[in-house]
Amino acid sequence: MAKGMIFDIKRFAIHDGPGIRTTVFLKGCPLHCLWCHNPEGIETGFELIARPSRCARCYSCVSACPLGAISKNSGSVEIDRSRCDLCGKCVKVCMYEALEMAGRKINVQDVIEEVEKDRIFYEQSAGGATLSGGEPLGQPKFCQEILTALEERKIPSALDTSGLAPWDILAKTASKADVVLYDLKMIDAKKHKKYTGVSNGLILDNLKKLSGVHKNIVIRIPLAAGVNDDEENIRLTIDFLKPLKTVKNVSLLKYHKGGSEKYKNLGKASCFKIYEAPSERRMEEIRRSFTKAGFTVKIGG
Repeated sequence: MAKGMIFDIKRFAIHDGPGIRTTVFLKGCPLHCLWCHNPEGIETGFELIARPSRCARCYSCVSACPLGAISKNSGSVEIDRSRCDLCGKCVKVCMYEALEMAGRKINVQDVIEEVEKDRIFYEQSAGGATLSGGEPLGQPKFCQEILTALEERKIPSALDTSGLAPWDILAKTASKADVVLYDLKMIDAKKHKKYTGVSNGLILDNLKKLSGVHKNIVIRIPLAAGVNDDEENIRLTIDFLKPLKTVKNVSLLKYHKGGSEKYKNLGKASCFKIYEAPSERRMEEIRRSFTKAGFTVKIGG
């Protein structure tokens, strides 16, 4: 039975596919989107999360750290992350959950047991389980075994992916999912690399191929003002998607600043760029553009 690295399991999710869902968030992502709201999902290994607002200044963590990476300061504690080896001893003694380890190893059976708890909600809402991240395709065997187990239990499944993976991995994993939620940031390759750290050539090529073999693909477009909500990108996106005969559904996701605090808590505040969300009017204009082009469009997950 495969084991994987996750950073969260969210129950009663309503923005990760149809109906009420349980979303499993896997660690590791090849993209570094400047607006990422799940930065704890980018790195593949464990990370220490520190929440100063919860610190009671008991300083148990200072005593527990064998490397002296944690010290007192006036308002909370200070962590020298260059000295931290992520042993987790500080987390174990923190009674106030001010310290937390992002990432835990888990096997397929444990995931399925969590998902099974809410079966009644899936049945009532046409929901199911979603594999998200990070990038699920970075842990293909783990994902494929989960999706197979879900199919055996007749629990609908969704794969939320950036599409940045070798085609054989995407094809095999997606074939086991009832729905593929395919994230599409922007069409221009230079802009894509500027804002995500990688080119989008493979992402676009994979989407073309996937549309020929999978009949339930939902395109998810996160929109940030001044980044990818301009007329040119919307036009290019529509032009790219229109020839893909099995791609009919589009979800427009409005940018939010939820990742800002998470980056601070990971000691990576400088890695997060704050943008503005498109106005309600602009979101509606974009929705109308896709609708006019023949797509079924939803604002939100």
